[in-house]
Amino acid sequence: MRILLCNDDGIDAEGLAFLERAARALSDDVWVVAPDGKRTAAGASITIGKPLTMVKRGEQRYSCSGTPADCVVSAMSWLFKDQAKPDLVLAGINDGRNVAEDLAYSGTLGIAREATFWGIPAIGFSQVKQPRRGEDDLVALVQLLRNLLEQRADWQREGHWLSINLPHSLPAPIAQPRIGRDKIASSSEVVSTDGDETVLMVPRGRPHSSSEGDDNDLIDRGFICINRLNWFGETELSEGLIRSFVSDPKVV
Repeated sequence: MRILLCNDDGIDAEGLAFLERAARALSDDVWVVAPDGKRTAAGASITIGKPLTMVKRGEQRYSCSGTPADCVVSAMSWLFKDQAKPDLVLAGINDGRNVAEDLAYSGTLGIAREATFWGIPAIGFSQVKQPRRGEDDLVALVQLLRNLLEQRADWQREGHWLSINLPHSLPAPIAQPRIGRDKIASSSEVVSTDGDETVLMVPRGRPHSSSEGDDNDLIDRGFICINRLNWFGETELSEGLIRSFVSDPKVV
């Protein structure tokens, strides 16, 4: 089984190293393509019409000058252009939980989303800050991955991926939370003003809003939280609204 690992915290991040250890317990064909630095909140953006620099950092291990999603694009269009594509893409483990509106901003989940465009099942992993990770955690993560792979037919769908948030320690009970609301980037600070030019800074952090049964609540209670997401994002409009647009006979 070929596994591709990417992240948004950079190729030297501890979370990526821990996820790589888990992946190597499942396969001897593990590839790593990760940004050359931190790319927090990069979302699913990709680089078009500008150079990307790929640096070989070891056997089957590369850094990328672009976004987290660029790591998937470069791997699929360059590394695996003339060979077998990965069977699975793993993203993370992100340094911090991805909840609520993060599902749209997250570079970790942008990786998983991009993988689905290539028809590859993907899982984005995130974790609380400063987790206590030891050998028990590694064994539990490997078992979780093994179970997910064995039951892939139950969660894999076209255009869908899994978002998994890990609590402070493993093993832990598993839950499917309600996606809450906990808006990051909800304020800005004026750094300087010079005539017509104002420099702003959007601070890190969030209010940690939570309600019973949402993602923040269950993570704080020590659960592994799993959600299945998709990029389609469409909801049907009423037939009455659609008909109203063509009610004028002059409209073709």
